[in-house]
Amino acid sequence: VKDRYTGFHGDSPRNAPADLKLFPTFLERLANDGGTPQYARPMCVGEVKSKGQGDLEKDISNLSSAMTLHGAERGFMNAASPGVISLFLQNDYYKTREAYLAALADAMKAEYETIVAAGLDLQLDCPDLALSRHMLFNDLSDDEFVKVAASHVEALNHALADIPEERVRIHICWGNYEGPHVCDIPMSRMFDTLMSAKARYLLFETSNPRHGHEWSVFRDRKADIPDHKVLVPGVVDTTTNFVEHPELVAQRLQRFTNIVGAERVIAGSDCGFGTFAGFGAVDPDIAWAKLAALSEGARLAS
Repeated sequence: VKDRYTGFHGDSPRNAPADLKLFPTFLERLANDGGTPQYARPMCVGEVKSKGQGDLEKDISNLSSAMTLHGAERGFMNAASPGVISLFLQNDYYKTREAYLAALADAMKAEYETIVAAGLDLQLDCPDLALSRHMLFNDLSDDEFVKVAASHVEALNHALADIPEERVRIHICWGNYEGPHVCDIPMSRMFDTLMSAKARYLLFETSNPRHGHEWSVFRDRKADIPDHKVLVPGVVDTTTNFVEHPELVAQRLQRFTNIVGAERVIAGSDCGFGTFAGFGAVDPDIAWAKLAALSEGARLAS
């Protein structure tokens, strides 16, 4: 984002997640062991405008070529949501947070549409809908944060106004890091927000030990899941080098197929294995083994 859009410079203040602050010895150990990313996160200090789509078109070309090489008929490309940009690249230019979100939505709209026009599905990464509760908005109540998250979805839906919902995936998470996660807002509080996004495919964590029980939220709110929505639960954990057994993967998937049917469930991972450039908790070879377990578990559940 900082290279493709004007208005970003300097460094945004760091906000350690609230759960890590509750365990200062662990937080200090993470920092000393290099377990926290150290690169700069520019701040918004000017008007946000696109510098052109040249870099994006290069990325699209590279992905399309790789798909052709491997015979893949369908693919998706990730993009940052307005909300997650506002979380990590903080505002020091626009008068209000809402004005900043609106500017980001207007700026990102063309990028989203370019990806879809190229024949790819669009995946929006939206950790702002959960992670930011205990990172940037930890001074708010849960009720107040839900209103903030709703404004983020409103901005996102504005940017997606001209894109068919069936071409869109969104990913929500509480932060792709190994930690206590005792300050995470429950899925039960974020369920309605997640369902309100203009996206057919909903990706979320269910392997993280803090959220593994929350499949029951979807069971209990089954009547409130729109018929066109497809659930993509994370069935492998992306913060540990344990390789899940395929039978466990299948069990996790079957919890959701029992709710909405197998045709509306896709196996996913909790988050990415390379969320931060040059920084990741899972060994690359083990990541491939976990993905193999995911594939085999999906086969067993089918």
